Amino acid sequence: MEARLRELLVARRQRLPAETTCFRWVDGELPGVTVDVFGEVGVLSFYRDAGPDEPGRLGTAVLGAGALAGVYVKHRPKEARRTATVDAAAVAPPAPIAGRAVESLIVQEGGLSFVIRPANGLSVGLYLDARDARAWVRAHARGRRVLNLFAYTCGFGVAARVGGASRAANVDASRKVLDWGEENLVTNGFTPERYDFIAGDAFDWLARLGKKGEQFDLVVLDPPGFATTKVSRFTAARDYHQLVAAAEPVVASRGLLLSMCNVEAMTAKELEGQVQRGLAARRSTLVRSFGASDVDFAQPSALKCLVHELG
Repeated sequence: MEARLRELLVARRQRLPAETTCFRWVDGELPGVTVDVFGEVGVLSFYRDAGPDEPGRLGTAVLGAGALAGVYVKHRPKEARRTATVDAAAVAPPAPIAGRAVESLIVQEGGLSFVIRPANGLSVGLYLDARDARAWVRAHARGRRVLNLFAYTCGFGVAARVGGASRAANVDASRKVLDWGEENLVTNGFTPERYDFIAGDAFDWLARLGKKGEQFDLVVLDPPGFATTKVSRFTAARDYHQLVAAAEPVVASRGLLLSMCNVEAMTAKELEGQVQRGLAARRSTLVRSFGASDVDFAQPSALKCLVHELG
């Protein structure tokens, strides 16, 4: 097992972008299991029920093959959302399954720096499948006003600022992750503007921004497949067009809209249909379609990314 893991690790690292220390190591090579690398830490995820000794055995193999400091385990079956509310520690144990504890560390992604907290529940600070999307935002941000919705730890906001955006506003329901996002921005050498880290419901803030007449040249829509706040409930497969319709008024003329969806059952064609339904009569052109990188993610990837230029 360790020999095969080492071979795979070498192959992955050879193809990674420069200055990148976080990537998916195992994706499809082991049934129902993924392994992500964040610097000196491995994150072992089970998308199926694991045997009683399996996490420990596999965690030890990953630790040895990767010469890592520690390996954390996450259990992500379909019922994980319900389980996490009942017993978060059972789904994402705070202690490593192998090796030593690492409270936090900084990883590199194409030269961008991100703070990772391996014991922070199911989400440790960065969604690796969106690496190419962050790189795209960085490459197209110069001089643009960027709005990053469902921002989480503000990876797209960081990419935009490093890419030369004139402004990068981040909206998320959680103040805690926005504070983490501010930390990421500082780590990359910028001073955060508190008013650009906006805690609240994305639909509510889109309405407020639209009412004030604010415009953005690049808007990133990266919603979870399912989300509930105090004022709304969102399911991507059913409601994505409503999100697009809410965002459309704040997209400037000739502005770019990046629409993303990680729901495996939703195809790129279906996402395109939802986007067009949301844009209604506004003229738009699909200028780019892509997913997670084939360097380290099985293809076709669950992630769909569509870029439209709006008239």
